[in-house]
Amino acid sequence: MLIYIARFILNKLDRINTFFNYQANRLVLKYNRIIHKTFPIIDGRIIIRNKGVFRLGEAVKFNCAIKSNFVGLHKTCTLAVAKGAYLEIGDHSGLSGVSIYCSQKIVLGKYVNLGGNVSIWDTDFHPLDFEARRIHDVSKIASSPVYVEDDVFIGANTLVLKGVTIGTKSIIGAGSVVTRSIPSHQIWAGNPARYIRDVTSNPIQSEIACETMNNMLF
Repeated sequence: MLIYIARFILNKLDRINTFFNYQANRLVLKYNRIIHKTFPIIDGRIIIRNKGVFRLGEAVKFNCAIKSNFVGLHKTCTLAVAKGAYLEIGDHSGLSGVSIYCSQKIVLGKYVNLGGNVSIWDTDFHPLDFEARRIHDVSKIASSPVYVEDDVFIGANTLVLKGVTIGTKSIIGAGSVVTRSIPSHQIWAGNPARYIRDVTSNPIQSEIACETMNNMLF
C-alpha cells in the first residue's frame, strides 16, 4: 500500500515539476529572443544566453534532465550565442546535455542527433599566445564557423572544435575530438578523430564497423 502511495505522490510531483519547467523554458526562450518554427520539446530546464541570432527548426528536442537520457548526462543543455553571432538548429534534431558556444556561426542541419554531453565550440575562447592571454587580448582569439549537415549522428562525450564541417549522414564515435572537416557518409572516431570506414547499408559491414569502433573507444 505504501508503495502505491509513494508512486502516486512522486507522479504528482513530477507533473508539477514538468509544468513549472515548461513555464520557465517559455520565459527563457522569450527573454532570449529565440526564433522558432514550433516550440521545442524540452525535458528539464534549458540554459540559454543569446546576444546574437538563434533559430530553431520544427520539433527540435532538448534532453536537459538526468532522467531524460540514461547515458549519464553531466548537466543540462547550455547554449550561448555571442553578440553578432548566428546559431541555427534544424528540424527534428535532438540534443542531450549539450554544450554549444557560438562566437561566430554554428549551423546544425535537419535530423541531427547529438549524444549525451556533446560539445560544439567555434572558438578557442583564449589566445594561444601566452602574452596575449595575460592581457586577455580578444583580438587574438581564433574562431571559425562550424557546420553539421543533415542526418549526422555524433556520439556521447564528443568535442567538435572550430572550423569543422561534418558532411551529411556521417557518424562520429563516442568520446571523439573532431579537429578537422569530415566528408559525407563516413564513420570517424578517436582523439583526434580519424577515418574508420564509409557508412554502408550492408548489415554485415555495418556490424564490422561498429565492432571496430567499440574496440577503439571502450
